Order: sequence, then C-alpha cells, then structure tokens
Amino acid sequence: MNQSTDLTSCSIEELEGLLVRYPYFQSVRSILLKKLYQDNSKKYNSMLKTTAAYTLDREILFEYITTESFLQESFVQPIKAPLLSTNEEKEQKEIDNGISTNDIQEPKEEVTEATDNPIDSIEELENKLEIGSPLTISKNEKHSYEEWLKLTNYSPIDRENEPLLTEKEKNIEEKKKKNLTIIDRFIETNPKIVATKKGTLTPVNIETSTQENTNLMTETLAKIYLEQKKYQKAIQAYEILILKYPEKSSFFANQILDIKALQQYNS
Repeated sequence: MNQSTDLTSCSIEELEGLLVRYPYFQSVRSILLKKLYQDNSKKYNSMLKTTAAYTLDREILFEYITTESFLQESFVQPIKAPLLSTNEEKEQKEIDNGISTNDIQEPKEEVTEATDNPIDSIEELENKLEIGSPLTISKNEKHSYEEWLKLTNYSPIDRENEPLLTEKEKNIEEKKKKNLTIIDRFIETNPKIVATKKGTLTPVNIETSTQENTNLMTETLAKIYLEQKKYQKAIQAYEILILKYPEKSSFFANQILDIKALQQYNS
C-alpha cells in the first residue's frame, strides 16, 4: 500500500495489524486515529496517547485532531432487515397478531420496582459520564490537550539528532504550563458550591480576577480530570462550569452527583 487512499479503505483491525509490523508508520496511525474517533471507539483515547509518544512534534498532532475533516461525523450505513421468505412472513404476521396490547404493557410493574432502588452500578455510572469515549478537543483548548497527554504511560520515542526547540516554541510551552498552573491553583482555592436540600445551588460571588481564570476551564478539561480519576478536581471543575454556564447548571449538577457516586465505589 503506497497511497493513503489505499489505507483509508482498510478496516480498523487491518490498520492495527499494520502498526504491529510497522510501529513508525505515521500515515497508518493518523488514519487509524480518525477511524477510531468516527467509530466512537473507546480505543481512541489510548491510541491518541500512543500516537503522541511516536510523534516528533505534538503540535502537528494537535492541529490534526482539531481539523474539521478529522472531527466530521462518518457516514453510517443503515442496517437493512433480512429478507423473509413467504412462509416466514406469514409466521411473523401470526406472531405479531397474537401479541395483545395487554401483553406489551405488562412490564410496567417491573419498571416501578426498579425505580425503588435507583443506585447505579460502576458500569452504569461510567456510561452516564461517558468515561472512555473519545474526547473532542477544540483549537482553543491546547491547555486541555497538554493535560490530556499527562495520561500517557509512554515516554516520547527517542530519536537521534532530534532538533532543539526554538525560542518561540519554548515560549509556547511555557505559556501552556502557566495556564495549567493557573487552573490547578484556581481549583484549589475556588469556594465550593453547596447544594440545598431542594437541589438548588447557592450562588457564589467571584472576583473579576478570578473570573478571568474561569475562562480557561472547559468541559473537555473536566472530562480529562475524570479520565485521570482525579474525581475531586473533576467535581470542582464542574462547579466552576456551573458559574460559567448557568444555563447548563442542571446538567453539570447531575455530573457532580454521578462523579461523587463513582468516587464512593473507588474509595
């Protein structure tokens, strides 16, 4: 396969097989990364970390995963129902006609019983919080991207004669580190939002200087803290987002409740 057009027609399994044989084949990694993202695969986050370890310039990787062509939704072919033979159609009609309305409504009692015990399992909580789902990072979230890369268990691949960073690149790196430090410091000092018994949220006054720091907080970064199992940071991040986006306060409050429940399982 000499052309990328040939690679795009490969399945995820075929691309993974190629990487086993050719781990430095960057074209394969980039195409596999996109396929995993569009497939909403839980393998995506892990592959992003691995790709970062094999990438000489992570800025290029960041630019790639934030392009419109990368983030566009893939076309999913509708699933066609299997054709039935004449006899099978007749049998199916008889089965359908034999099902009464009362039969369909019977499970109501079971549903009522289930609501009496609303405690979610770890799997249910992780699904509700979408843990492991591909993270979508926008171009203005470089600090979130850098925080995400901390998840990687891989060290950057050593290469001989690797070029030194330019002064401009050093300044960019310093700025990103500074942003993360500001966010961490703000999370540590941010007053907690206390929920009343009725489920309403007590408003918190934020000074102008502190308000500027909230601009660095995003839903992506909150999810990253959750992926890192930094539950307290994730909770505080969503508390900040409640102040930043009051119109979504109900959603963020539910996220906090689910994280606290998950925290109990892991304590």
